Amino acid sequence: MSKLNKDILFVLFEEIQDDPKSLFSCLIVNRLWCETAIPILWKNPWRYNINYRSKNFLFNIITLSFSDDIKDFLSRQGIKLSPVSHSYRPFLFDYLSFCRSMNVNVINEIISIGSCLAYNQFLLQQEVYNLFMRKFSELKYLDMRSIEHQIFYFPRAMACLDSLCELTCDTSIDSSYFYGLARICNKIEKLIIFNASPKVNRGIIKLIEVQRKLKYFEWEDDCDEFEEYFDIVDIYEETFLALAKKADTLIHFITNFQEEYEFTFPSRILSEFHNLKTLKLNFHPIFDYSYDEQLKNSDYPNLESFQLDDITLISTVACIIKNSGGLLRRILVNNYDVVEDNFNEESLILINAVYEHCPLIEYLSLAFPSSDDHFVEFEKLLTRCQKLRILAISISNVSEKSHEQMTVDREKLLRALIRSSSTNLREIRFFEHFRFTSETLEDFLENLRGRPALSIFTCDLGYIKEDLAEYAEIINRYKKDGVIKDFKFVDKEHMHF
Repeated sequence: MSKLNKDILFVLFEEIQDDPKSLFSCLIVNRLWCETAIPILWKNPWRYNINYRSKNFLFNIITLSFSDDIKDFLSRQGIKLSPVSHSYRPFLFDYLSFCRSMNVNVINEIISIGSCLAYNQFLLQQEVYNLFMRKFSELKYLDMRSIEHQIFYFPRAMACLDSLCELTCDTSIDSSYFYGLARICNKIEKLIIFNASPKVNRGIIKLIEVQRKLKYFEWEDDCDEFEEYFDIVDIYEETFLALAKKADTLIHFITNFQEEYEFTFPSRILSEFHNLKTLKLNFHPIFDYSYDEQLKNSDYPNLESFQLDDITLISTVACIIKNSGGLLRRILVNNYDVVEDNFNEESLILINAVYEHCPLIEYLSLAFPSSDDHFVEFEKLLTRCQKLRILAISISNVSEKSHEQMTVDREKLLRALIRSSSTNLREIRFFEHFRFTSETLEDFLENLRGRPALSIFTCDLGYIKEDLAEYAEIINRYKKDGVIKDFKFVDKEHMHF
């Protein structure tokens, strides 16, 4: 391994860049490994799970890179910089030259090491951004939440920001900041917006309008309650109508609306996003049934993943599947409306739609009644969808049946899983109160021997109650034998994908 050439090492290190522990360990193997790993670590040094405020090394590297006159100026302001002794030697690497990202929140946290005074921190921020604009050959990723400086005015900012491809921001930032970026940045591919203000931010709208190849858009409502409501409709209407004009390039559309305000979203634009690969919506359709109609009438031939937190009509999910191009790998619905009048019939149609149109499906959530017809269709799905890896499932009519009937239904479900699921299945999530008898559970696990280890998640507390120790004994035994990887209780709120 130590004799691999630099190109191979670089490819290997790129693969583990999300694992800082492993990547940091590569630094101490030899000089070649160190020289290869450093640029990858420093491409985005703010991303790692580090308590920046308690660790001074990033602060030291940044402030030691200041020119002597800047150091003198900041010191006169009472700002504590890195102590430089007579034995100080230049760094082995020009670390900041490798950096391609800025995270304002993290940088502010680091800067707080130098001073607790707001004015001093402002001065430090100014010099840090000025330094970054000079040191970075290009800036690819920017998280500008909490920003206090219009960085596009710094020397070399135009050359540095021209390559920006990923931006995270929030709507409380003054529009002028976005106007400045819009003048320079038109190559943004990924835009994540945290909505923290009840007013329209026309700077964000302008920034969206000038983009030429926007591919990923994410909107996250990030406030408990807006004190002012007068612009709420305009926030959604104007912003998303501007986004709709980017439909030709947009392939990932993700939203997380607060329930109180989602009714202002212009649902008519959903049919325009014809190139989507990812669609994630968290509508609560009690406010507006037009979402269902828009989704039913939309064609997404390239769709690979869709997630709906709530859906009024199960037929909506079936329509999305039928109108897709057979590329779906994820179908995640966190809350099916099982009290819908024709739910029994429509759930059969949904199961059929999955196995007829989704040969590549890997992640799937389903809810259906425990009729014989449903179990027959469910087994067809398991048989045909051989790539299925994660299955979340709920039997919807448990409240209508006796304890004995529910026990029989659950046994039917497990037998179907044993008979028909492929060895690719790695995880099952049982929604609702899904407690099997200890005998049924043990029989199910015994029949899993020889398959890859399975993870099981349940919302039923019964499996972890002290007075039901027989479950713990069974679960621990099959864990030890490698039949199951995990068996956990998860409350329903956190069971969602």
